[in-house]
Amino acid sequence: MINEFDYDKLSKEFQQGEPFNHVIIDNFFDDETALKLSNEFPDYNDEQLWAIYNNPIEKKKLTPNWGLFPPMTYRAFTLMNTPEFVEKVKRITGIPNLVADYGMHGGGWHVHTRGGKLNIHKDYSIHPKLGMERRINIIIYLSPDWNEEWGGGLELWSHNAENNQPKECVTKVYNKFNRAVLFDTAQNSWHGLPTETLCPEGVYRKSLAIYYVSEARDCAEPNDRAHFAPHGEQANDQKVLDLIEKRSNTKTSGDIFRAY
Repeated sequence: MINEFDYDKLSKEFQQGEPFNHVIIDNFFDDETALKLSNEFPDYNDEQLWAIYNNPIEKKKLTPNWGLFPPMTYRAFTLMNTPEFVEKVKRITGIPNLVADYGMHGGGWHVHTRGGKLNIHKDYSIHPKLGMERRINIIIYLSPDWNEEWGGGLELWSHNAENNQPKECVTKVYNKFNRAVLFDTAQNSWHGLPTETLCPEGVYRKSLAIYYVSEARDCAEPNDRAHFAPHGEQANDQKVLDLIEKRSNTKTSGDIFRAY
């Protein structure tokens, strides 16, 4: 299902990634598997299936529910959770104590329609159920014939240490079919797609997401919710700033979106 790669080469590229460690892997799945995975995505309008995020900082749908995955998707996620695959992730990243987040908290199917977006943010550091530290994210894009003019590229931003905010976009990973991006989420790793997608109605930005964790380090930030940043004119919008504050707080984040 997953193609073989030169893992030493990928490790070198990962360590050289800017503004934080990352590597882009094209043709991640074999062609037949990638197409089947894309075709297995469910109906975008199924309101009972998806966790729904629809607010000024994030407009997307996702589900990590193993029971909903068709056979090929189930097998793909199973494979990426095996010790054998985790060893390959360790080899690329140089992080020796990684384990899979089998529950895929925040992972699974992700989909954006026209107008979809995700403000620049840092993922949470401490897993709210495991108490472990989120370290690595893999995203695989599964939208055939995506037009770059529609946007949807993943932006990687540098860190402004003075105000703990994103500084500037350094790298953009375009939404190419069957492309994977693997990145370290624990290096003040600001990322997102802050500009609304322009794909036609009925065309979707599809992706799979999976995370790997380790025992929490002493240097880990204590956050168990994502830390978002305002984008553009939102910096002067108090309602958006209040929304971001609620989104980052464990007690109030559930008011922002319908969790699965």
